[in-house]
Amino acid sequence: MLRLRVKEVVKQKKLSMNKLSHRSEVSYNVVKESCRNPYRVINSDTINRMANALGVPATAILEDVSEEFAAHEKKEKKIKEKGKEKKSKEEKEEK
Repeated sequence: MLRLRVKEVVKQKKLSMNKLSHRSEVSYNVVKESCRNPYRVINSDTINRMANALGVPATAILEDVSEEFAAHEKKEKKIKEKGKEKKSKEEKEEK
């Protein structure tokens, strides 16, 4: 299974998602979603544009991971999101 490494490379290159969007001429929402969901479907033109804007080969923003790894990562993300929702709800109740 292919996993996008956009978030990691953007951080390594010390760029913002906004700057990557402008440099690559890829919509901000596509860049943001690529960072938030590394398993999203994305076309090769978009991968190439982002890679060129980051100054890396396209293969640097793609990695091949096992189905098990992907399932584990998705599960961890859901757990983390539920924790954030719970914390936000508790903070609202305190006010």
